[in-house]
Amino acid sequence: MGIEIERKFLVNKTKWQQVEKPAGEFYRQGYLLTDPNKTIRVRQTSDKGFLTIKGISVGATRAEYEYEVPVGEAKELLDQFCVAELSKIRFKISVGQHVWEVDEFLGNNTGLLVAEIELTSEDEIFTLPDWIDSEVTGDEKYYNSNLVTHPYKDWKS
Repeated sequence: MGIEIERKFLVNKTKWQQVEKPAGEFYRQGYLLTDPNKTIRVRQTSDKGFLTIKGISVGATRAEYEYEVPVGEAKELLDQFCVAELSKIRFKISVGQHVWEVDEFLGNNTGLLVAEIELTSEDEIFTLPDWIDSEVTGDEKYYNSNLVTHPYKDWKS
């Protein structure tokens, strides 16, 4: 079984603006299914497409199966079959032995900055960059599948 162990964190916007970072990549992703126990996602980048199936999270761990699909087919799935979608710019930054993926959300989620790190075990040690604010692993409102139906713009301060 495919397993994903991922921790999520909010990013300090002021510190993030000062980080020297590589160019980000535009992601368009939509959901064929957004059930609380499982999601089926389609993602399109500039040159690739992916179909991803994820199970329910238990701590920072969940089942995950991801398959590359032709970018044209990913676009067709997004256009014709997805019930909801979002877009974001993803930055990949190496810190210590790990790669952090920082998402700057667009559209209805503009203003939200979330960083993720994939681990090999839940208790794995990693370096926390100074631009991290607080951990939100397990907080469902930060799941991408929830952001498509309950976007950041609708959250109360």
